[in-house]
Amino acid sequence: MRRCSRSRSSAARTPSGSLAGVATPVLAEDALRSLIGEPSDVVRAKISDRLNDLTRQFVERSPFLCLATSAADGACDVSPRGDPPGFVRILDERTLLLPDRPGNRLADSHRNILENPHVALLFVIPGVSDTFRVNGTAAIVTDRELLEPCAVEGKVPKLGLLIEIEECFTHCSKAFLRAQLWDPERYVERKELPSSGEILCSLDERIDAAAYDAERAERYARREGFY
Repeated sequence: MRRCSRSRSSAARTPSGSLAGVATPVLAEDALRSLIGEPSDVVRAKISDRLNDLTRQFVERSPFLCLATSAADGACDVSPRGDPPGFVRILDERTLLLPDRPGNRLADSHRNILENPHVALLFVIPGVSDTFRVNGTAAIVTDRELLEPCAVEGKVPKLGLLIEIEECFTHCSKAFLRAQLWDPERYVERKELPSSGEILCSLDERIDAAAYDAERAERYARREGFY
């Protein structure tokens, strides 16, 4: 059995919820604005409460998005969602349907939405540095008529998120350009990082890292649990 090595750090940790002795936080918007300035009129003008013929193309061409949610107590979560391009259905200019796919069953996003319907989505298109942001409110739905068009590989999702758009706008390319995200020469080989099994083993030494990784690879090769 392959064992893992657990690293231990003697470095002092900042007490949870405290910044004392570590940093001086900015606590008011006027102080923040004195540092970063105000958005331009052009930036303000691009924010809309609905899609149009141009912006809807970012939703239709995107195979990947990040979904941000928060619980009633403010605890936040962000979750990756991906499928063939156009997997998010545009029901009308102010309504989206995000189908749900099998995951780890922690249901962090869904449990948050039950407490707090406010969500944010960031749509990404491979090779494109502009992204598209949507802020709105979501409800968990199970209507078969809504979800049937979202079937992939013959599997209809059990549920989806019906999202009412409150704000939507394109986001500039600076972050992607600074990160050189789409430059193949910057890509990292997965083997250079700890495997999922090794990370789990670092948390629970009873887990056989090699066996976990092998079984996971076999499941993914069979596309088991994808839909």
